[in-house]
Amino acid sequence: MFIFLVEVNKYRPAKKRITVSLGESVRIIRELQELSQNQLSQLTGIPQTTISAIENDRVRIGVERAKVLARALKVHPGVIVAS
Repeated sequence: MFIFLVEVNKYRPAKKRITVSLGESVRIIRELQELSQNQLSQLTGIPQTTISAIENDRVRIGVERAKVLARALKVHPGVIVAS
């Protein structure tokens, strides 16, 4: 078994930070996992048109929907709603 130790102060913080909306974070995570909106729709039971509206910030996501999306995207719900 190998244990890797990382020096905490070895890396400098990023100089630039970007702000993304909740919808943008859903789209980014979905695209990183190479899922289409239709595939995410099948995984979640959320209609593709609603996923599109979420990604374009046209509808509120809600707690339950955030949980369903997070489960399908294999991330903690806080990753989605913390944007």
